[in-house]
Amino acid sequence: MKWISGWLLLLSISVEVWSVPIDRNAAQQDTGLYYDRYLREVIEVLETDPHFREKLQTANTEDIKNGRLSKELDLVSHHVRTRLDELKRQEVSRLRMLLKAKLDKPNGSLQMDHASLLKQFEHLDPHNQNTFEAKDLELLISTATKDLENYDAERHEEFKRYEMLKEHERREYLKSLDQEKREKEEKRMQELKEKHRQHPKVNAPGSVDQLREVWEETDGLDPQEFNPKTFFKLHDTNEDGVLDEQELEALFTKELEKVYDPKNEEDDMMEMEEERLRMREHVMKNVDANKDRLVSLEEFLKSTEKKEFSNPKEWETLENKPVYTEEELQRFEAELRDKEEELKRRAETLLQEQELLRERGKALEAQRREYQQAVLEMSQRQKEQQAVDGQPPAGPNGELQFQPQTQKPEDKEAKAPAEPEAEAQNNLPAEPPQNLPLHT
Repeated sequence: MKWISGWLLLLSISVEVWSVPIDRNAAQQDTGLYYDRYLREVIEVLETDPHFREKLQTANTEDIKNGRLSKELDLVSHHVRTRLDELKRQEVSRLRMLLKAKLDKPNGSLQMDHASLLKQFEHLDPHNQNTFEAKDLELLISTATKDLENYDAERHEEFKRYEMLKEHERREYLKSLDQEKREKEEKRMQELKEKHRQHPKVNAPGSVDQLREVWEETDGLDPQEFNPKTFFKLHDTNEDGVLDEQELEALFTKELEKVYDPKNEEDDMMEMEEERLRMREHVMKNVDANKDRLVSLEEFLKSTEKKEFSNPKEWETLENKPVYTEEELQRFEAELRDKEEELKRRAETLLQEQELLRERGKALEAQRREYQQAVLEMSQRQKEQQAVDGQPPAGPNGELQFQPQTQKPEDKEAKAPAEPEAEAQNNLPAEPPQNLPLHT
């Protein structure tokens, strides 16, 4: 899969997506794209086709961006096309389930942003949902390129909102305290802030001092024998001939450890990741001459010849470089207040609806009881009427219930005297037999 890095050079797409470490079993870093898995699986399948692989090695940036390389998809082997078709059908099925889940949310059909729904299908052709065609590859390349170019900007914006929310919560917390406790807490927070500032000097990313420190402390080599070419090869961990963004960010770990310690209350790990991103962007800006988001050996060696490599400007860490203004914070807080008011209105509406449902439930229960009482009364009247008419009583389902015939009381009384008479007759002595001789 080593050729994928070459594709990245042409696509101007982060190697976080395309390059593959030597250890294929190692977990790869997620790109943050909602179709990350689909993108990786398509690349892995295309890698298995010798024809497409050969065409890629001779293609240039324009061939890929204008869709010329995508047309080579028609010449790949049948089993590769079959596998790509299967991947696309799985992706379409996944997107359908995702959209259904969004639409099934309460009030989802009313509040759903249709533009966002359509954006879910930008990386494939939604009109053909069964087969993977050249247009699908072209859309996948263009969408990934665009999304990854905006990815860093989105991360910065997300971090800014995180910092503003943190400051907002700090201020609200202090407002909730009385004056004595507030002054004490403000003093404690200021002490933590000053403690965070007391860290060793941070070398400028990509400078000779920063690289020599990695050479000595990470690589265990003599700083006096620092060699840029050897350094490059040591840290090109997947041996693809370029330093990708992930490999570059690994070089800044030693500098970041000077400022951030996860055990310290005053050190925020979210800030550490933002600092890492800033360092990588700084190196890319000064070293990545062709702006392909990769650093080749030639670009790296040329950067070591610049004046900034030996005499860089002092690196300003985040505590000395605020990420938002007071005006931005006020707008953010106003936005939070609007959202809170909207949530309150929705909560009140839900409570009113809940109360209405409760009242309706009570009314329905009262109607049910009235209906049951009416049924009981009707059944009782039917039984009484049947008793008057001499009809057998009705069962629970209206059927007639016949009882075994019983004797009337007067019949019992008439038969009662006859029984002793019969018993008396039974007790009389038997008549003597006739025609017997008389004895004197």
